[in-house]
Amino acid sequence: MPADAITAGATAYTLAQAYAYCEQLARNHYENFPVASRLLPARLRRPIAVIYAFARSADDFADECERTAAQRLTLLDGYAGELDALALGRPSGDPVFIALADVIARHRLPLQLFHDLLSAFRQDVTRQRYADAAELLDYCRRSANPVGHLLLHLNGAASGENLLLSDHVCTALQLINFHQDLLQDYDETGRIYIPGDEMEQYGIGPDHFRDRRNDEALRGLLRLQYRRSRDLMQAGAPLGRRLRGRFGWEIRLIVTAGLRVLERLEANLDTAPFSRPRLRRRDWPVILWRSVFD
Repeated sequence: MPADAITAGATAYTLAQAYAYCEQLARNHYENFPVASRLLPARLRRPIAVIYAFARSADDFADECERTAAQRLTLLDGYAGELDALALGRPSGDPVFIALADVIARHRLPLQLFHDLLSAFRQDVTRQRYADAAELLDYCRRSANPVGHLLLHLNGAASGENLLLSDHVCTALQLINFHQDLLQDYDETGRIYIPGDEMEQYGIGPDHFRDRRNDEALRGLLRLQYRRSRDLMQAGAPLGRRLRGRFGWEIRLIVTAGLRVLERLEANLDTAPFSRPRLRRRDWPVILWRSVFD
């Protein structure tokens, strides 16, 4: 058996096999995370795929409705235990953690960022509503912002100013994802990622989502959510100019694509506020142009 093989029961993974497992998971489950994007430097594609594999698999635990809440929390606790074991230098039999241990060691990534992600996933199991914007943004601080921090650490660009700008971008991306998945989140899990005090202000309740009710009150509430997301994205946009090379270009594309999705959401507001807009081929010349010249 090779020296870098780790045994788990009857299964052994070499480090190369663990990386391959994570890369395959990333390819099969791509969503909004910039998984091994061709714009990114080749040296970062594998570590990013490993980070994605960790986040995607843990998020799946939180959303797996076939299991009880207690069972899902147990799975997430198992991931937390793996992180603790990793910190102590104990080997794992899980290919995600075999590869993750190597990535963390090579790039000196803060372990707390992975615990923050798990904290948000646990919250998805136990909580369906948010009282105000502060509570929702705190969730984003743990569910989305750690990803930006990890990418900056991988690039050796984790300065205080860059981290702050990244937080704006990542929080905006998380909120935009909520806007797109408004009905899916409610129908599948009962979650509503809109501040409760703002829903009350506009006279909106869960029945609006249950009944697919489109009225001016709903449109006013959603305009407020879109404005918050746009303000955050624009506040973080300078990050793409601060970072050089392919990584900066990737950030600029992500920012302009996110703003384009917001435009699509607003365009659908009067007729189809519950639809999920998808960027189409004709959107990309606009996105590319803006990412270069705006």
